[in-house]
Amino acid sequence: MSKLTEHIQKAGLAGRVITDAQLARLLDGTPQRRYNLVNRALNRGELLRLRRGRYLLASAAQQTKAHPFALAQALLPGSYISFETALSFHGWIPESTPVTMSVTPDRRRQTLDIPDFGQFLYYPLALNRGYFLEGVDREVFAGRSCLIAQPLRALLDLFCLRKLDYPGLGSLIEGMRIDEDELSVIDNEHLQRLRPVYQHKRMGAFISSLQKELAR
Repeated sequence: MSKLTEHIQKAGLAGRVITDAQLARLLDGTPQRRYNLVNRALNRGELLRLRRGRYLLASAAQQTKAHPFALAQALLPGSYISFETALSFHGWIPESTPVTMSVTPDRRRQTLDIPDFGQFLYYPLALNRGYFLEGVDREVFAGRSCLIAQPLRALLDLFCLRKLDYPGLGSLIEGMRIDEDELSVIDNEHLQRLRPVYQHKRMGAFISSLQKELAR
């Protein structure tokens, strides 16, 4: 076992994504010494580089201690799980998703392929300032907290991403196979709280059309 692995385990970070800043606090000496210790652990297969500046002990990956949702947050802090990934988690769509999809506060899309954990997709959306986390909850997976959109927020995020107009309840039920009972419990107040989230007028029209159909 390398010295770096010992330090990580003693610090209680064995199942967490570790940053360069955390390593700097854990290890004494110069940046070159830290660089050498990291490379040694990587070469011995004890440490995995998930992306630049983000690492995970290989033992944690093998024991699947890191949940993909929590991992998605650690790879890009400030993001939250949404779209089909959140809809599947909440049971609104029957299919499980092979990738973990998130909304990012950044301006560019990112795709990260992480061995043993899969693919992580991050999408920016045109959202109004101050509403980024409206309709987003904090959940705990394998002892790690992460942010995940409520089902209605995830659904609206999906149509915002795809730049699609409201297709009608029939299309949501038959095309996306969303359970009609799930849609029937959406209340007008919840929709109103999400109205100021999006910058595009199309999303306001989407919400208005959904409100009208649900009120029938």
